[in-house]
Amino acid sequence: MPYGRASVSSRVAFSSWDSSRSSSQLLTPEQQSQCTGAPRRKVTTMMGNKSASGPFMPLVIVVRNALGEKEFNKFRGKGISLHSQVIKDFCKIIGADNKQVQGVIRLAKKNGEILGFLA
Repeated sequence: MPYGRASVSSRVAFSSWDSSRSSSQLLTPEQQSQCTGAPRRKVTTMMGNKSASGPFMPLVIVVRNALGEKEFNKFRGKGISLHSQVIKDFCKIIGADNKQVQGVIRLAKKNGEILGFLA
């Protein structure tokens, strides 16, 4: 019998909630994220232009201006690809698993941001 009461009360709760809400009472996504109390996730940038400082930033800016934006992005992409391959080869030699390899590559990206390579 307790199962019957629980299902009846939940049906009553859902039907009363559905019938009582209106469009003016709905929250925007920003308001919903503030109401949940859950920590907000940091927005991550997948491509460059994140770093605004670092010892290599002036060099990166000069090379970008000399090559042009499109050619510079191809050049930087090749450099990142080669560096990732070196990291993978090194991790293969020392016997690191794929999860550790990805962690090292993420660390390299963070270091590149700090040093100004992604300016």
